Amino acid sequence: MTVEKEVKEVAAREALPVQPVLAVRDLAVALPRGADRPNAVEHIGFEVPPGQIVCLLGESGSGKSVIASAVMGLLPPGLTPVAGSIQLNGRELVGATQAEFRRLRGPTMAMVFQEPMTALNPVMTCGEQIDEVLTQHVRMDKPARRQAILDIMARVRLPDPARMYDSYPHQLSGGQRQRIVIAIALILKPALLICDEPTTALDVTTQAEILKLIRELQTENGTAVLFITHDFGVVAEIADQVVVLQLGKMIERGPARSVLTQPREPYTKMLLAAVPELAAHPRPPVTDNFPLLDARSIVKTYVSGSWPGKRREVHAVKEASLVVRPKETVGIVGESGSGKSTLARCIARLIDPTAGEIHANGRSVAHLRGRLLSPFRRDVQVIFQDPYRSLNPRQTVGASIIEGPLNFGVPYDKALKRAEELMHLVRLKPEALRRYPSEFSGGQRQRICIARSLACEPKLLIADEAVSALDVSVQAQILKLLDEIQQKTGVSILFITHDLRVASQICDRVIVMRQGAIVEQGPARDVLLAPREDYTRALLAAAPGRGFAFGRG
Repeated sequence: MTVEKEVKEVAAREALPVQPVLAVRDLAVALPRGADRPNAVEHIGFEVPPGQIVCLLGESGSGKSVIASAVMGLLPPGLTPVAGSIQLNGRELVGATQAEFRRLRGPTMAMVFQEPMTALNPVMTCGEQIDEVLTQHVRMDKPARRQAILDIMARVRLPDPARMYDSYPHQLSGGQRQRIVIAIALILKPALLICDEPTTALDVTTQAEILKLIRELQTENGTAVLFITHDFGVVAEIADQVVVLQLGKMIERGPARSVLTQPREPYTKMLLAAVPELAAHPRPPVTDNFPLLDARSIVKTYVSGSWPGKRREVHAVKEASLVVRPKETVGIVGESGSGKSTLARCIARLIDPTAGEIHANGRSVAHLRGRLLSPFRRDVQVIFQDPYRSLNPRQTVGASIIEGPLNFGVPYDKALKRAEELMHLVRLKPEALRRYPSEFSGGQRQRICIARSLACEPKLLIADEAVSALDVSVQAQILKLLDEIQQKTGVSILFITHDLRVASQICDRVIVMRQGAIVEQGPARDVLLAPREDYTRALLAAAPGRGFAFGRG
């Protein structure tokens, strides 16, 4: 063959259209009878070429996870594909048996789930869980499988792979657990990787590392990635193509930069308008300088191990001090393991501080026990991160809200009337009190949790990552709601978050923590826009999508 002929053949091959790894065409998935709409998704069509990342965007209930579950053959009972096609490397998946899906999961397609703690088996070591995939799909002896597992652990940048192999999930940090889940998904080098909100609950630096890792591994292996997220900063960092969904319908599709900077559809413009900006936001001045809460030199040390083993101390909080004034919102930011939540739990007296003083309204509460703590517990209420686990699924919403006031001696009728008022305050109908948590969306459940925390008429709310799992539009609504409640009730807020953009929206002052110690604090404008410390600057630089100009219509 002449050189000229060979060049022509190569050029001809390169001119051929690239076959997509995943092709979804006119897909419809039906909901059970009595649902709020006939189909979970309908008329959905997109492709994921090899070596590209396609992001599915949309609010809760838009059908993102339904599409991913349909591709993986993981749809729950009651959800059925009724039209359209899903092709993986040209192979039709609609109508495939579970046995066929099991053969494809692992070698051909794999999924990284949102919450690694629920995705991993708590009674198996991390090495055993990765080994399950190899045992199921490849013929290798045990030493070869162990070496392959250590190699993939090293590739996903887990420290000390040999130790990680023998560790249980609860012994790892959130970022390390997510790397284990990614290792399980990638060990057989699948053609398609589906990532369902894999960075939602991670701090900005860990998030940046995970996104970089996914991009590197995808580039090395030519993997096609279907990435589900509600974080537009993440989309701006990694997406090649974007598909925007609303209530099961495809609203807009196109190159990521085009959709994010020049959106055509009103719904996309609305989502982009809800993306929080890292900027100083005007807030009413805090005029009362008398501290509502004054925590001084808080220390929390955990001790593990006993004789004859080695005694180990973990200094979770080191000499941390903070003040919260009436009607003030104080933010605490930092990486996972920085001590944010531990400090807040010490302040709320959910755990006992090892040392330090906590004064509430001038009274020391750091060493109180039992009934002596009751007045303080009524004054300090907590909104937790996960509204799905915060509410008792067997209790009606009304029963959950009035439980606290009843425990503090409030008459039933008065507690119920207060609950109805709170429903209006959080923009839900009083009829919701008779329903169960499973009947509400994530954003609605978080509103219910806010109502429950306000039922005891507290002076201080501790919001521990209260909006991190919510999509941008619901997040914006909850932040606005907290701000309005603060202006109406005068409640103070201690706001814990890993999202610096969110902190800039709602906080008067910001505290930055690292490895249990406070490294910087001051007015939000100064800390977030003109930080003094290198660590704070590193946090800001790691924020996904920082500096990206989102088109807001």
